[in-house]
Amino acid sequence: METLRNSLTLLFETALAEEILAIKNVKTFKEGETIIDYGMAIKFMPYIISGTIRVMKNDEDNREILLYYLSSNESCSMAYSCCMEAKKSEVRAIAEDNVSLIAIPHDKLDEWLIKYPSWKSYIFNGFTQRFNELLKSIESIAFHKLDERLITYLANKAKITGKSALQLSHSQIAEEMGTSRVVISRLLKHLENDKKLLLYRNEIKLLKDFG
Repeated sequence: METLRNSLTLLFETALAEEILAIKNVKTFKEGETIIDYGMAIKFMPYIISGTIRVMKNDEDNREILLYYLSSNESCSMAYSCCMEAKKSEVRAIAEDNVSLIAIPHDKLDEWLIKYPSWKSYIFNGFTQRFNELLKSIESIAFHKLDERLITYLANKAKITGKSALQLSHSQIAEEMGTSRVVISRLLKHLENDKKLLLYRNEIKLLKDFG
């Protein structure tokens, strides 16, 4: 609890940090569990205590693509927007690993915007960061070759997990990148032949010369 209190007081006024702690609505999710799903009525905004969440969006053909990751002390701007406007979710949020979060209720979001300057800054900065990440995703899809996108994708995974051995299947990568498993398998094999990584069953180990 003290570690969480210290993290909160670095971001917010002491009074707001204490209000967040007083909510006591902590939810936990295991790796792979869905936290927010398409069409779900959003009644809370998640403030992440620990773990990492990946946020996905599907298209009209029901293909999904990775939008961005969220980690400790961050929140989902799209969840905030849906919660404030009483809209159903247009994204899916999945626990990348074991996740613990505080479910901040709808009525506090608007109240804190008026009451606490630090909350307003936190929310606006979150929107700006997520918007910039979405622009990077769009730029990557529009202008970068798929092999470059794959390298960036794996590098980001390694950065987030802090591990060079990634527990990933070719199908999962394909789903998150919005392409086919066959294409991903071929690109990974090329990277392995170039001695950038090693392929195992549902695991990819990035080597020193990766990237």
